[in-house]
This record gives sequence, structure tokens and C-alpha cells, in this order.
Amino acid sequence: MGDLALLLHGLDRLTADVDLVIDLSTDASQDAVRALTEGGYRPLAPVDPMGLADPQQRHAWQTTRAMQVFSFWDTTNTRPTVDVMLAPVVSFDELWADASVFTIGGCEVHVASIPHLIRMKEAAGRAQEIADIERLRAKLPDEGKPGA
Repeated sequence: MGDLALLLHGLDRLTADVDLVIDLSTDASQDAVRALTEGGYRPLAPVDPMGLADPQQRHAWQTTRAMQVFSFWDTTNTRPTVDVMLAPVVSFDELWADASVFTIGGCEVHVASIPHLIRMKEAAGRAQEIADIERLRAKLPDEGKPGA
């Protein structure tokens, strides 16, 4: 989770996907789906991707299919899979407010802050995530570290 964000924050990590937290309001999520599908991405699950904009549909996917992310794959197989978080640990608004902003190819890219990455990785709890947390904490200024 958040491996591309780790790279942008200066920590090496191989990744095969891009994890996104998007504004899940209807209009914003429809815009995101349109941008992805117009860019050549298709849903990995055999469903209408516009269902991502419907809170009831997202809930159904989470409960009946145990979906944690909605995955889009690249039809050219030249770009990474894009995983949209269905129930992010940190809300979109909170992530956006505290995001680190990087310029990539002339475009501003908002990336989860290190403290937010830590929160999301703690929630995931996998061994690799725990190892990432220690490396992320080492990048925090002393006042942001536990016990400081």
C-alpha cells in the first residue's frame, strides 16, 4: 500500500501498482472513472466502473466480494494497475489537506504525507508495511516521531 508514495518521499520500494484515494463523492468519482477509462484503463472485475460513484454499490462490493480496492488494468499492459481504495483509513479530505505536493512531468501530484502513510500502513499490518513504517518514521523530523 502506498509504495509509489514511498518512492516519491525518497524511499526505495518496487511496486507493480498505484494506490489512489479519490474523492468518492458522485461527481468526482465519475470524473476519475472517466479519466481512467478514457486513458485506456478497464476494471479488473467484470462490473460497470461507474458503480464506483455509487456508495451502495461500493458497500455491496465490499461486503459480497470482500473488495478493499477497485482495480483498473491498462489495456496496453505497459502501465501499472491502478487500485482505488474503497474505504480508506484516512479520508480523502484529510489526505488532501496534508498532502505532500510533487511536480512530475510539469503536473502537480498530491501524495499522502508521511504521517498519513504511516497510519495507512499500520492499518494494513502486513510484514512489509511494518518494515516500511520504520523507514518512514526515520524520515520524520524529531518533533513528529513517537516519544518526541
